[in-house]
Amino acid sequence: MTQIIERPPMQGDDAPEPLGGQERWGHHPPEGQGDDRGIGADPMLTAVPTAPTLTMAQAINRALHDAMAADERVLVFGEDVATLGGVFRVTEGLADTFGGQRCFDTPLAESAIVGIAIGMAIRGFVPVPEIQFDGFAAPAFDQMVSHLAKYRMRTRGDVDMPVTIRIPSFGGIGAVEHHSESTESYWLHTAGLKVVVPSTPSDAYWLLRQSITSRDPVIYLEPKRRYWTREALDTNAPALPFGRAAVRRTGADVTVVTYGSLVATAMSAADLAADQHGWGLEVIDLRSLNPLDFDTVADSVRKTGRAVVMHEGPRTLGFGAELAARIQEELFYHLEAPVLRATGFDTPYPPARLEKLWLPGPDRLLDCVERVMEQP
Repeated sequence: MTQIIERPPMQGDDAPEPLGGQERWGHHPPEGQGDDRGIGADPMLTAVPTAPTLTMAQAINRALHDAMAADERVLVFGEDVATLGGVFRVTEGLADTFGGQRCFDTPLAESAIVGIAIGMAIRGFVPVPEIQFDGFAAPAFDQMVSHLAKYRMRTRGDVDMPVTIRIPSFGGIGAVEHHSESTESYWLHTAGLKVVVPSTPSDAYWLLRQSITSRDPVIYLEPKRRYWTREALDTNAPALPFGRAAVRRTGADVTVVTYGSLVATAMSAADLAADQHGWGLEVIDLRSLNPLDFDTVADSVRKTGRAVVMHEGPRTLGFGAELAARIQEELFYHLEAPVLRATGFDTPYPPARLEKLWLPGPDRLLDCVERVMEQP
């Protein structure tokens, strides 16, 4: 269990200024919770001690803890998140710290989980439900697409929908059917949903903290095969704003655009390309798929003249198709070669023994890199 020290109440100069109820809540506070609650104007940026080196799973746990400590409207719920602490122990200790009314288990009913979250958001709470695995999101599809994504527009902005749905996602852990899906294209095609995918523990912490403060619903996809990656985490200030891509490696020959667990794969491929061929790959970690920081992608492609897009999901109508189309449309005269895609295959996700053959790895990416480098 990750040991987290309870933060003392903020007093004196360290206490943030309170906001008025209507501005802070965006709609109306729950009964009995209004202006006198003393919630900070920006609790996300309330200073907390720098944490030690953490895994991605621990960083997400820390983000949930800090968000719940900063704002008592934040609720965490889902299948096995309280008593068990989640399948990957990401929510471990939250129920003990904040009580069963703020972190609680639900029935095995994903549609109900999201429906409850929508109702709570309407009443002024900030729900952070968990869908236990990516493939389990299908039963909640109607609630997410028909209601969660549309409520702010349906009410002409009168009702906020500050719901962050955490979904352990993607493959690479040897799981069974429905436990290794790439669902991002569904949510990206649905106007009204923000979609983010961290690739490092620091990004996992800050993207979740930033998502929870959003007035719009956010689909937070966790690359579960990177849960055990580890790095030092600074919880005092985010490295990048929400919606900004990161240049993880600079290079002059080919731009590689990816996100989530494949950022590490692209970095490994970039090392191989440099060692074996002398090619410089520039690796762009999108971090946020909607909103999309296309400016960072465009700046890189203008420099390199070549681009390869990489994602885990099937090739047809994957997010790479949208990225490739937009690069071709907006940067055509800067390109020296067609934009290529390194992706999964157009088949259902395979059994565990075959997933290494299915998932795009350094070889599949470098094959695309070699093809674009062969262009005159």
